[in-house]
Amino acid sequence: MSIRDALVLNLRAAWARAYVRIVGANREPTWILFDTLLPLLALSAYVFVYRAMEAPPEFTGFVILGGAMTAYWMNVLWSMASQFYWEKMSGQLELFLIAPMSRMAILLGMAVGGLFMTTSRAVSALILGCLIFGVRFQVTSPLMLILIFFLTMVSLYGMGMMFSSLFLMWGREAWHLSSLLQEPVYLLSGFYFPVSGLGFWAAAIASLIPLTLGLDGMRQLLFGPKAQGFLPLRWEIIALLFLCAFFLLFAGKGLRLMEEKGKREGTITARWQ
Repeated sequence: MSIRDALVLNLRAAWARAYVRIVGANREPTWILFDTLLPLLALSAYVFVYRAMEAPPEFTGFVILGGAMTAYWMNVLWSMASQFYWEKMSGQLELFLIAPMSRMAILLGMAVGGLFMTTSRAVSALILGCLIFGVRFQVTSPLMLILIFFLTMVSLYGMGMMFSSLFLMWGREAWHLSSLLQEPVYLLSGFYFPVSGLGFWAAAIASLIPLTLGLDGMRQLLFGPKAQGFLPLRWEIIALLFLCAFFLLFAGKGLRLMEEKGKREGTITARWQ
């Protein structure tokens, strides 16, 4: 197969996986309603706590922005990292493994489709939160904001790709791992407060999670000095570039190890694991 044919095949496979999620995102209108309004209830609790403590008004903006970004973390955790495990349990994993395209292409399509689906809900929650609580953002550099958001998504979904092979090999523990990682990341990534409040070393360790640096960078661009940023923007961009390369590299290695394990032991698709 020529390079051109292989590229076309993988792009078609990626689009096939993305199309399902793009169409499925709007298949049931009530999902959009629930996915937008229900998370606002949790955000409202943090907003009212900050207002009761007479915290600066920008903390309300921190909560609204962080709450919108939680949608991406949940999508990565449940629709990317655990995806191959759910496919194994439903008996579909064999089809993915024998298909002639790259497993990375399949995960790329899932990422693109999930990004589209999640963005529609995140933007809706962000707009409603701003309207209800009167949040005003002041974008100092739109291009820089788009760059940081893009790098955050690439590195975040790269992490999901890496976890997909690990969760598959860990078997039934994938469900417990997904539940275990859900709440601690809310704390470590500073979804509802400036991550610099954790202290330098704790924030530095938390920066291994792409959302930590992504949220901090976006807040600096939206709130200026009031954002209490952790690192200068240029250093956060460099760190995000490193995380993009790191997670995508190890995602490819993890998928190859998964395939080798399946060929060697013949148990990777066993649904009793």
